[in-house]
Order: sequence, then C-alpha cells, then structure tokens
Amino acid sequence: MCTAERAPAATPSPQESRPPLEVADVFRAHGETYRQRHALTLDQLRVMRDIETCRTAVLGGHAEVCPECGFARLAYNSCRNRHCPKCQALAQARWIEQRMARVLPTHHFHVVFTLPSDLRPLCMRNPRRIFDLLFASASRTLLKLGEDDKRLGAQLGFTAVLHTWTRSLEYHPHLHCIVTAGGLSADGQRWIPTSGADGRYLFPARVLGDLFRGIFLDGLRTLYDRNELSLGDDDGLASPSGFARFIDGLYRKKWLVYAKRPFSGPKQVYRYLGRYTHRVGISNHRLRSFDERGVCFATKNGKTVTLAPEEFIRRFLMHVLPRGFVKIRHYGLLAPCHVDGRLELARLLLDPTAAESAPPSDESPAKPTWTERLFGLTGVDPLLCPHCGKARLVAYPLHLWAALDDRGAQQPPHIDTS
Repeated sequence: MCTAERAPAATPSPQESRPPLEVADVFRAHGETYRQRHALTLDQLRVMRDIETCRTAVLGGHAEVCPECGFARLAYNSCRNRHCPKCQALAQARWIEQRMARVLPTHHFHVVFTLPSDLRPLCMRNPRRIFDLLFASASRTLLKLGEDDKRLGAQLGFTAVLHTWTRSLEYHPHLHCIVTAGGLSADGQRWIPTSGADGRYLFPARVLGDLFRGIFLDGLRTLYDRNELSLGDDDGLASPSGFARFIDGLYRKKWLVYAKRPFSGPKQVYRYLGRYTHRVGISNHRLRSFDERGVCFATKNGKTVTLAPEEFIRRFLMHVLPRGFVKIRHYGLLAPCHVDGRLELARLLLDPTAAESAPPSDESPAKPTWTERLFGLTGVDPLLCPHCGKARLVAYPLHLWAALDDRGAQQPPHIDTS
C-alpha cells in the first residue's frame, strides 16, 4: 500500500510493514518486454496484470484517516489473485478457521505423492488433465489401501493440496496430503486406528508408490486412448508404439511416495497444512536483491539462487494453474458428502463428549471480520492509528479524501460513506 502521511508514524501498520522487494517489482520492470518476446496463455497474462497492479491506484482504493490526529494513508485494493504473493494471508486464515472445525481428534500423517520427472513435459502441455489424474490416483491409492481388510479395513479422511514448484521455482508437481491415522469401519460402529505404537504406522512406502504408479499410468493410457492428451510433435509419443514405450519406461521407475511421522496432536494439523494451502511459488519475503545481476532469492538451508529477470518470470509463470482449477480437495471422511454424516460418527467415536460441547444447531458462531483475522495473524490492530494510538482510522472514498486534502483539513469531519 502506498502511504501519504501528514504526521510521522510512531509504529508501522501491518499494511506498511511490507518486504522491501516484491515479485511485482520484477514484473513491472521486465514484464512488458517478456510479454513481447513470449507467447503466454490468457491465465498467465491475467496473473502478470494482477500482480503488477495489486495495491496500486489502478485498482482503486480508499483513504484511511485518523479523526483524532489527522494521520492519513492511502489504501489501494488487492487483486485477490491466488497466485499473488500479497493476497494469501487472510484467505489462508479463513481456510484454517473452517478446517479446524472439521479436524478429527486423532493423529494425522503427512503423505507426499510426487510425479516422476519424465512426466513433466506432458504435464506442462496438459496441466488440467494431468493434475486431475494426480488427485484421482493419489486419493484412490489411499482409499483403496485403507479399505483393504488386510491393512486397515476402514475409511480414511484426508485433504490433498497441489504444489508444482521447488524452492528454486523449478517445475515439480506433487501433492501434500494430511491423512487421519485410522478410519471409520464400513458399518460406522468402530474407529479403527492405524497400527504401531500410538498408530504411528500408515502403509509401506513401497506399496503406496507401486499402487499409485499403477493407478496413474492406467488413467494416463485411458486419456491417450480417448485422444484427450496434447502430445507435441518432438517426443515420439504420438504413435501408439512410442507411447507404449513411454509407459513401459515409467513402469520400470520407482515412484516416490513419502509418509512422514504423524503429528503429535490434531490441533497442529491444519495450522501446518495451512502453510501449504495458499502458498505461491515464492513469497516476497524470500527475495533478497534485484539489480543488474538478476533476481536473488533464498532457497534452502541459508542458500540463495540468482536468476536473470526473464528466467525468474518464466519460472514463476510455469506455476500458474488453469483458471478455476481446484487445488485443495477433500476425500473419504472429509469429502463434502460425509461432513454431516460419517465424519460426525467418527468424531463421536473418538470423543464421546463432542456432542455435549457442540453448539446448538440453530446457533452458528459469528464469523470474524478481516480486521479480527489480521489481528490474530499479526497481533496488531490494522485500524488503530499508528501515530497517536488512540482512535481507529476512518475510511473515505478517494474522491472525498481528495476534496478534504485540497482544503488541507487536519481533522476532517466524519463522513458517513456507507
């Protein structure tokens, strides 16, 4: 947000405590040249436009004025694009708030399904179909193993989140799944925990990987047979024999599925997952410098990488999802069709006192405002005047603020703009 102060601020507001460097700075400096040199999709063009104009006068806004001391600042509107590094904090907080109401009081596993590198070119040409297949294959793998009487014999509940990047912005499609350490029996009468001490064992990683590979490649063959894949003309996949060799090579590879140890308690689960749900390829806080050498940003273990601006933009845009694509999905007990039925049965079996502590069905808790959510995230009241610390800032439409500002009003009268 751009600020226009009449009095020096004693403490910065959350809107003002921005990182000194932003992805938007790179886009504004080199975006037009990049667009002239490269063919981009409509989705990529829209993301570039939104990031470049986010919280600028282009999108409009309002003035926030303190009626006590006359402090003023301009607050421009956000683009609300899910790929924008500046627009995810409140959406993330809102999502976590909703999911915490559904989390089951049991241990949870973090399972990651990763596509082999051989599939990345095909994935980049067919993102919607391959990502849908990735979700379907990973979910069928977990549900099938969970329902197998020789392993668990119960219905699991889990949430899956798609990521497509590494810390250096390379293309790396994978799913993060948070999976209950147990499930509800088919008759809905028992909660069956996973095996091992305190349910600390889900399924063998090799079994997960092999089943995931088989389900995915079977689905890939189906897409090919239906002529629903864009194959390109330089990789030998267009002919049936070439595609068969491609599939055979993927069958011979070991597919990586990684299951971490379960969380120590249910309250950690969605706060942890919340770090994944609304994350974009790179946050502004990871940017270190932007100069004639390129864009330098942090990766892992204190290391950094520097990319030419054109390469930085290329890597960022690789991770733009198709418009309307759902990147967070819920399965098993957490599927929408089970939220008011089997999920509640599982909750009561895990915690018989849950029904007593639940609010009456006709009483829905009041939803927090955006200022309350931001206060919960930062501990700072975003509307408390940062200069005098006494009054709450009043919002004025920009045209009214301009009229007041022209008169030099130090303590403008309250104007009801509702």
